[in-house]
Amino acid sequence: MRFIIYGAGGIGGSIGARLHLNGERVLLVARGEHFKAIKANGLEFHSPTIHESLQIEVVPHASDIHMEEDDVVILCMKTQHVDGALRDLQVYAPSDTPIVCCQNGVASERMALRRFSRVYGMVVWVPAEHLEPGVVVNFAENRAGNLDAGCYPSGVDETIERVTAAIHAAGFVSRPNSSIMAQKYAKLMVNLTNALDAACSERPDDVIRDMQSEARACCDAADIEYADFKSSRANRGDIRGGPVEGFQRHGSSTLQSLLRDTGDIEADYMNGEIVQLGRLHGIPTPANATVQEIGVRLVRGEIKPRSLTANAVRTLVNQQRQP
Repeated sequence: MRFIIYGAGGIGGSIGARLHLNGERVLLVARGEHFKAIKANGLEFHSPTIHESLQIEVVPHASDIHMEEDDVVILCMKTQHVDGALRDLQVYAPSDTPIVCCQNGVASERMALRRFSRVYGMVVWVPAEHLEPGVVVNFAENRAGNLDAGCYPSGVDETIERVTAAIHAAGFVSRPNSSIMAQKYAKLMVNLTNALDAACSERPDDVIRDMQSEARACCDAADIEYADFKSSRANRGDIRGGPVEGFQRHGSSTLQSLLRDTGDIEADYMNGEIVQLGRLHGIPTPANATVQEIGVRLVRGEIKPRSLTANAVRTLVNQQRQP
């Protein structure tokens, strides 16, 4: 089995690096300056116990992959980039290529199933960052993160058993899970705070409770299964964040996108997922709609990272509640 890590940022780079270190065949797909840096100098990978420059094969585009029979593609770009990656991949990969969706949010699997017949969901609990070309940092001791996975929409097969076994052996907690989307919806409810983490100087706990309450009400109305927080937390395994010499951990994936000035963030596929469900099922979602709009304003530069107070967010939510 060869692992094609499509999107070699913080998450994908950490997965690819650890699989490579454990002797697996790995091909990275990276863009722009990140590709150039890896091609020239290797992937610089750092963790609390690892500081290595890894010579991993890397290509800049799906057209450069040259698919093999036993390939598995793990999509690791953020959700807003998934559809474009799938369009590119569809041109060069057979429709029965296994596609593992390793994103926060729950939209990628639906996108992939339009073009590929073997789609898998993977929940992502990995403390990792990618802020400079060619460099990936995994802030985790003991186990590097949790990457349980299963068939989409449900079930387990031999392919995902092999994938999770390899990732688990490489240092993560990774197990097959027949109800993986319930875990991904639980993770979505945690990630509803990402745009707030990026925008706020203080944590508005009441707004966060409202966002998660709206999410549960929307999932209940849509008859969508989601794991409860306690079982989701217990399911992660023994993952402990740890310091990495020479690196500071900055925060959520949303904040990392802003720091790298990528021009987009995930809020439409986190808070926007709940807003969409609310509109479909008649459930008000003022807290999530507000935070989605905060995300839009962050990208526009109208709000600076870590500049909003908790009271400012409460005021915006109350305005959204007005008829």
